Order: sequence, then C-alpha cells, then structure tokens
Amino acid sequence: MINNIYCIGRNYTEHAQELGNRVEEDPVVFSKPNSSLITDNTITLPGFSQDVHYETEIVIRISAPAFQIDIDQAEECFDKIAVGLDLTARDLQAELKNKKLPWLLAKGFNGSCYVSDFVPKQAVPEPIHFALEINGKKVQQGVSSEMVFSMKYIIAFISQYIALQPGDIIFTGTPKGVGKLKTGDKLRLSLEGEMMAELQVD
Repeated sequence: MINNIYCIGRNYTEHAQELGNRVEEDPVVFSKPNSSLITDNTITLPGFSQDVHYETEIVIRISAPAFQIDIDQAEECFDKIAVGLDLTARDLQAELKNKKLPWLLAKGFNGSCYVSDFVPKQAVPEPIHFALEINGKKVQQGVSSEMVFSMKYIIAFISQYIALQPGDIIFTGTPKGVGKLKTGDKLRLSLEGEMMAELQVD
C-alpha cells in the first residue's frame, strides 16, 4: 500500500537545462496527494490543461521509519524500486511559477501519478537504467548514475525535515526528453530493458 508520495525536481542536469531551470544546491522536494495515483493502465488527460508532459522516473519505496538519519543509514530504509510517471500540466505550472505560487495544482491533479509494480532493489544492479517508449519510439532513457543527488542522499535529506514511514514512495527525478502526451498515445515503461508497464492515453 502506498502512503505518502514525495518527488524530487531538477535531479538530472540536462533535464533542468531543457526547461531553463538551474540545478539547486539541495534537492527540490514536492509532493503529490494519494488521489493522484492512476490505479489502472489508462491516463486521462485533464480538461484544464493543453500541455500535459510525461516525466519518467525511478521510484523507491521506504521500508523502515527514517527521521534525521545519516546518508550511511539510508540503504536500510528502502527495499524496492519501480518505474513511475510524474505527469505535469506544464502550462499551468508555468502560470503558477510566474506568479511565484506553489506547483500543487499542476503536479497533483487527479491521475497525475503512475507507479509500476515494485521489484526488490537487490534484483536491480546499479547503475539503474530505465526508459519510456511512446508509440514504439524511445523518448526518454536515464541511468541513476547521472542523478545530481543519489537515492540515499535524497532519503537522508528528506528525513531531516519529514519523518518518512514505511509505504512512502519517492520519485527521484526525470532525465531529459520530457514532452507532451496526446490522446491515443501508447506508453511502455522499462527497467533494465524489462517491460514494467504499458499504458494508453485517453
């Protein structure tokens, strides 16, 4: 069961650059409500946005309580890995950012979050490779070694402020190649070359 959903922004340098953002000295942390989770394999585009972007990410599952831990303790606090989609209403996000307002409505809308089945982290060698294909074409591919902040660093950092609990999940950031989804698109998420999920956009 998924508890809280935390996300990291700007964790791949080339993705930050493609959106005209700088890489910060600390992780950029935001959250999504549980109601944003897609519970089947259908993405429904919201009526309030004309520019919903896909962002493919490694997702880690917290398995032990973690509060104000050191980075060398973080390895014992997560047990599984998945591939996820952090969907963003980019037009609304730009409007909110221009007004210096929070991103929640652009990031946390109903159906803005998808997570594949989780696999034990021991079954996934590091560095971790993941990818997204749309309509048979690979549009995003990433590797965990290119993260600005490692998975263990992210866990330790968040835990300085928030008491992480078993069942919490963390989206660890997206590589370059984000883009707009269209009705009829067929998506395929993979981890180390293995298909993890197939979805369709309505």
